[in-house]
Amino acid sequence: MRTERHDILILGGGGAGLRAALAIAECAPDLSIRLASKVYPMRSHTVAAEGGAAGVARQDDSLDLHFRDTIAGGDWLCDQDAVQHFVEHATGELAQLERWGCPWTRDPNGAAAVRRFGGMSSPRTWFAADKTGFHILHTLFQTSLRFPQIVRADEFFCVELLVHEGRCQGVLAIEQRTGELVAMLARAVVLATGGAGRIYRHNTNSGIVTGDGMAMALRAGVGLRDLEFVQYHPTTLPGSGVLITEAARGEGGLLVNGEGRRYLQDYGLGPETSPGAPRPKTMELGPRDRLSQAFWHEQQAGRTAITEQGPAVWLDLRHLGRSHLDARLPLICELARVHVGVDPSTGAIPVRPAAHYSMGGVATRISGATSLPGLFAAGEVASVGLHGANRLGSNSLAELLVFGGNAGRAAAAFAREVGEPPIHPLREQARDHAVAVEALRGKAGTERLVDVRQGLVGEMDEAFGIYRDGQRMRQGLDALTELAERAEHLALEDTTRMYNTQITAALELRAGLQVAISLATAALAREESRGAHQRLDAFQSRDDGRFLCHSLVRYLPDSGYQLTWEPVTITRYMPAERRYGGEAS
Repeated sequence: MRTERHDILILGGGGAGLRAALAIAECAPDLSIRLASKVYPMRSHTVAAEGGAAGVARQDDSLDLHFRDTIAGGDWLCDQDAVQHFVEHATGELAQLERWGCPWTRDPNGAAAVRRFGGMSSPRTWFAADKTGFHILHTLFQTSLRFPQIVRADEFFCVELLVHEGRCQGVLAIEQRTGELVAMLARAVVLATGGAGRIYRHNTNSGIVTGDGMAMALRAGVGLRDLEFVQYHPTTLPGSGVLITEAARGEGGLLVNGEGRRYLQDYGLGPETSPGAPRPKTMELGPRDRLSQAFWHEQQAGRTAITEQGPAVWLDLRHLGRSHLDARLPLICELARVHVGVDPSTGAIPVRPAAHYSMGGVATRISGATSLPGLFAAGEVASVGLHGANRLGSNSLAELLVFGGNAGRAAAAFAREVGEPPIHPLREQARDHAVAVEALRGKAGTERLVDVRQGLVGEMDEAFGIYRDGQRMRQGLDALTELAERAEHLALEDTTRMYNTQITAALELRAGLQVAISLATAALAREESRGAHQRLDAFQSRDDGRFLCHSLVRYLPDSGYQLTWEPVTITRYMPAERRYGGEAS
C-alpha cells in the first residue's frame, strides 16, 4: 500500500472540486493540493448540466427576488442565511467564469444573455447555448492547469475517510489503473463527489453518481440532512433518462398530454397571465416538483401518450423554428434526433419525469465545514440549506461555484492551523480498510451483484418516487435493509487488479444502499407533504407546526441509523403558501 502526504485533499474533479482547488491555489499558493477523481475531470457529471447557472443580471431583477424565489421554491425549508449568501455571490462567480474564458451566450447588445427557468420571477439563468455544464467544466479545468500545486489523481476510487483523534486526515483510495491501494493523508479533506441519483432506476445521472461521498461521510459519523427530498426532472426521454433541459421550456417549449392538450393549468400552474400583469408566466415554467407531480396525475388519469419506452407527454418546440432551435438548443436537437428519432423543428419530443438531483446531503455550514473537523463538502454531495424541499433549476451550477470556493478557502485556513497528519496510526487504519477491500477480490458468495442492484433501484422507484405512501415506504425500508444484508454475501469472480470494476461496483452498491436507507428513514418519519416529498396517505398537507425542520440521519455502529431534527434558519421571509400562475392569491 502506497502512502502520500498533501496539505489538502479534494475528492471529486467536477465543478465543486475544481472551484475549491482554484480557491485554495489563489488564497494559499504555498499549500499542496491533491485532486482525486473517480474519472478524468472532464467526464465528471457537471458536464451533463445543460440549461444554465442562476445569478441576477438584469435591472428588472434583484437579489431580493432571487432570495424569495429560492425560498418559496424550496417550500420554506431553505436556510435563509445560506440563501442570502448565495444570491449575493452567485453573479460575481459567473462573472469570474467569464474572465476565465467561459463563452456565455450574448444578447444583441453584448451583455450576457439570460433565460427564465421554473419558479423565477425574472430571467436570471446565464447560459452557453444548451451546453452550460460542459463549458463551465472546461473553463474550470483549463484554469486549473495554470497552478502547478494542483496535482491530479485521475481514476482513483475513494473507499474510506481516515479519521484520527476526532479529525479527518485523509482517505484510502484505489488507483483503478493498477489496483494499488493508496493512503492519501492530508491536513484537510474536501468532499465534492456529487449526488446519489443512480439509486433510482429512472434517473438522469451518469453512471458515477452513486453516493460514494455521502456514504463515506455517514460511516465517519457525519449526518446526512434532508435526503428525503429527491428532485424529479419533469422532462427526460422515456427509457434512457436522457435529460431534456429546462432551457427548452425557458425558450418557449410547451407540454401537452396524450390528448394534445396543455394540461398544467389543471394543477395550479396557469394559465399564462396577460401582458403587464404582475404575476409572471408559469405553466411550463412552474417549479420542477409541481410539473413532475402533474405528470403523475395525468398518468393516473390515463391521459399520457403511450410510447415504446412507456408513458410520456409531449414537449412541443416546433413553433420556435429551426433557426432558433439550432442557435439556442443545438444539443437538445441532436439528442432528440439520435435517441428518439425526432426533429424538434417538425415533431414533438416524448418526455417523462426521472430522478435528477439530491436536495439533501452531507450537512455543512456556509463555509463548507462539516461536524467532523478537517472535513469540508460542497456541491450536490453537500446540504448547506440552499435548496430546501425543492431546488430551482440553474441554482445548482451557481452553487458549485459559490460554495465550492467557500469550502476551498475554509479548508486552506484549517490546514494552516493544524499539524501534519501522523503517518503510523493513519497507515494502520488504512491497512484495516484495505484488508476489507482485498477480501472482495474473487470473493465467494451466494448473491449476484446485479440482482441486489436491481432490487435497490426497483424499491426506490416504487416506494420513494414522486408520490409516497407510509405503508409502502415501510415495506421499502424493510426491503432495503434486507438488500444491505444480501450485499454482504456477493459473489465476485474478477481477481484482476487493473480496472477491477466488480470491486468498485460492489463498493458503489454498498454506498448506494446506505444512502437509500438513510433517505427511507427520513422520508418515513416526515409525516407531511412538502416540495418533492409528497404523500398519498394521511399526510397530504404541509405541516409547519411539526416539520418546519431539517431531518438529520446519522449512522452509529452499535445502534444503526438514527434520525434527529434540526431547526430551519428563518431570517426575514416567513412561511406562506406556495402559489404559482393561476392559483388564487
